Amino acid sequence: MHFALYVLILYVLIDFYFAQISAINPNTSISSPTQLRKRHCQRCISGNSGILNDMSVKSQTISLNRQTTTFNHPKRFIEGWYWAIPSRKVRRSQVKPVNLLGKELVIYRGKDGKLACFDAYCPHMGAHLAEGTVEGNGLRCLFHNWKFNASGTCIDIPCLGKNIPIQLKTWHVQEKYGLIWVWTGDIPKQPLPFVPELENHRCDSLLGSHFEKNCHPNVVMINAIDAHHFNTVHNLPLEIIFTKEQLNKNAITFSNITRGGENSFFIRLIRPFYKNAVTYSMCYWYGSTGTVTVGPDFLHFHIMFALRMTENGKTEGQTILITKKRRGILGWLLNPIVLWLTKMVGNYFAKGDTKIFKTIKFDLKTPLKVDHAILQFIHHVDSQKTLAWGSWELIEDRWKEEDRIWKLKGEAND
Repeated sequence: MHFALYVLILYVLIDFYFAQISAINPNTSISSPTQLRKRHCQRCISGNSGILNDMSVKSQTISLNRQTTTFNHPKRFIEGWYWAIPSRKVRRSQVKPVNLLGKELVIYRGKDGKLACFDAYCPHMGAHLAEGTVEGNGLRCLFHNWKFNASGTCIDIPCLGKNIPIQLKTWHVQEKYGLIWVWTGDIPKQPLPFVPELENHRCDSLLGSHFEKNCHPNVVMINAIDAHHFNTVHNLPLEIIFTKEQLNKNAITFSNITRGGENSFFIRLIRPFYKNAVTYSMCYWYGSTGTVTVGPDFLHFHIMFALRMTENGKTEGQTILITKKRRGILGWLLNPIVLWLTKMVGNYFAKGDTKIFKTIKFDLKTPLKVDHAILQFIHHVDSQKTLAWGSWELIEDRWKEEDRIWKLKGEAND
């Protein structure tokens, strides 16, 4: 574990060292990350010149922002699991208001510790149910004291002395990674987002930073597979090439397949810690949540970026640090250190992108070969079941084509 810390510190020191050399002697012959970035840019111009002309994507030479049906759309999102509120904010016998993807909800935790989620307004006169109180495992409205059980059924109307058949709209809710998640459709068709290599492991997690971005969650998400920006923004001395794997209709993974960086002192230094390619993998869920896996073969770091769209197509996000649960006293001591290291790794890669997300107006007019993974992600988003902001109703004109698009999903690989 200490060795992993040394590797991380060494990386930061080397990055700082190259920055100092470049400042003192711009003509140095050492292959710094900045110099490698310039060579990589030249390769992109010479080896990937022109607009993509060998892919079957019809809209590749025009503004993808205008041609897509769901991607980067301020009034549409994919049916799926979305984080609603941190678990610690909904204690036993508490109710909280939540605005999720334009819909007003209430989430409460009953005396038994179980969660329930309803539409926010009482069917009697429209009072907000978050003003009410939790009684046992049910929720009583403040206004006229109607009470609803965890299934949304009205079980008490004091002024009548009997019940009438009234049912609140309920939503499936689950709890994981210190967050409460809501499924935006009727019946969950996929699991909560998870890290693929930890699917069959128990995990420890820690909430990281909460943030807002001035662009759509889909645009924030593609940053993780923008291969070229690793060189231009983060000075990474490595050419990233992605391979795609479809986990299910709602989840897709992009993984680096290169060792690269032959001219980089740093890459040569860390290469003994990688048997094959340098580990970098991104798994997307519902187009708005992504899990990043990086690190040497003996210790992988896992970061989840759980995003949700806010008003006018902006982003609110929560980072989650995840690691495999380790047993015994050693695991109890080790896992907090691993989670802290994971936070440091995430901070290193996040620091260069913040200013981009403040001003970007995404419009991929001239996609290059290096943008291939981005195009694959866009088409993955557009092939999924789409709901309307606020109402959460199905976008019929889009969903009619879903089966056809799913059958043709492999075309983006050509």
